[in-house]
Amino acid sequence: MRALAWSRPSVRVKTLLLHRFAKPLVFGLSLLPFGWLLFAAITNQLGANPAEALSRSTGDWTLRFLCIVLALTPLRVITNTPALARFRRMLGLFVYFYGVLHFLSYGWFDMGFDVSDIAKDIAKRPFILVGFSAFLLLTSLALTSFNRAIKALGAKRWQLLHKLVYVVAGLAVLHFFWMRAGKNDFAEVFVYAAVLALLLGWRGLQYRKKKRS
Repeated sequence: MRALAWSRPSVRVKTLLLHRFAKPLVFGLSLLPFGWLLFAAITNQLGANPAEALSRSTGDWTLRFLCIVLALTPLRVITNTPALARFRRMLGLFVYFYGVLHFLSYGWFDMGFDVSDIAKDIAKRPFILVGFSAFLLLTSLALTSFNRAIKALGAKRWQLLHKLVYVVAGLAVLHFFWMRAGKNDFAEVFVYAAVLALLLGWRGLQYRKKKRS
């Protein structure tokens, strides 16, 4: 009876995850940060430096969604919930969505969309170069996240390409670290680094287990 009682909530969760409204709900929740930032910008609630607030917030949400995407597979395996996989592509595209907003915030507020100044700044400042490199890799992942791309590349090549998400994670944390180095404020950096290290460590252990077997 106890085993049955414990199994009921998990069955309910799995049923909810497979519901036809589950994806629209996750989509709507993923848009909430954007909605709040848009509302705050229109109503002047972004503080004394709105440009910095927008740039920082969009960067933070890019990292948060990256952590969520990387956490899906461990959660799916540990909880035996295959239905979680159906949200991976959508949430991965939200990583790119907030990454685009972050890059646009930098290009608009800091550089005035001057392409030559942006190019010079990328070449001159290492933390901008690292962030831009992560953005380019994210772009390649977003452009190949659809079924046609999988068919065109082949499953093995596609899987190999999308392992670049681990490189993106490392570059994103390094970008954040260098950005905070000027203010000597690393508390949030260490939190993201610890979460990503834990998730990547889990994947490394799973890879070793597969190799042994």
